[in-house]
Amino acid sequence: MPNDLTNAIKENATAPAEASVDGQSVKQHSLRDQIEADRYLLAKETSKKKLGIRMTKVIPPGAS
Repeated sequence: MPNDLTNAIKENATAPAEASVDGQSVKQHSLRDQIEADRYLLAKETSKKKLGIRMTKVIPPGAS
């Protein structure tokens, strides 16, 4: 999903911010808002990946 949003941001950055045809106008979110949404979703996705703690018993080599 973040890849799709990144591609959408790239496309929206090259497209006009506002368009008007036959009395109908279309305005998209500002580029700043789109970048913030991308960062938020990326942070949300990475927070789901939990690293966890691995417990191991270390036995040093030596005379026993």
